[in-house]
Amino acid sequence: MSPIVYLVPCVLDEEATNTIPLYIVDAVKDCQVIFAENERTARRFLKSMWKEMVIDSYEWFTIHKAEEEQRNAFRQKLKEGKNIAIISEAGCPGIADPGQILIEVAQQMNVTVKPLVGPSSILLALMGSGMNGQQFEFVGYLPIDNFERIKAIKELEAASQKKRGSIIFIETPYRNNQLIETILKTCKPTTKICIAAELTGANEYIKTKTVAEWQKEKTDFHKKPVIFLLLA
Repeated sequence: MSPIVYLVPCVLDEEATNTIPLYIVDAVKDCQVIFAENERTARRFLKSMWKEMVIDSYEWFTIHKAEEEQRNAFRQKLKEGKNIAIISEAGCPGIADPGQILIEVAQQMNVTVKPLVGPSSILLALMGSGMNGQQFEFVGYLPIDNFERIKAIKELEAASQKKRGSIIFIETPYRNNQLIETILKTCKPTTKICIAAELTGANEYIKTKTVAEWQKEKTDFHKKPVIFLLLA
């Protein structure tokens, strides 16, 4: 039997276990090895889904920056014929996530890759934004340097206007407010901005307004998980 790599979705909010289909438990039961972005939170998440799980009956690996070492360990376990689960810190493995380097190895080795259904904050934000879902681009983090950041925002706004496409990006939660301030100072008044915060959580917030409208609002998204969308 050829080994299988299961891409196991994780909750975006710890309380929102109802967003994860129960069939992920069957997938984990079929595995012998788990590669997790954060082993501690992955263990807690799996226990919340499957209380009888014996954590130590699995071989655990943490996905970290030493990429070649990771790939080698992953290759070795596949050569041993073991089924592997890959689990993100939040959301779906391979989407804005370091697990992608392992999935690439699985494809190169021609083993079966099974992506499982679960919440993706990027797609949920796009779905709820009312922006263009036919043409969109996720660009990850914007530059930290203020000059570079302003330049990047202007370029993204121009690209959105040219293609009529939605641009999706993220920020470290403690810098959300500074990013919002920069966007509102940099973008045209008619450009639409969506702020999608704490998705799937009890305080979920998704609002799309023009820059001019946001300028009249008082906002505070300090230390909250946020997805930003822009449509010029």
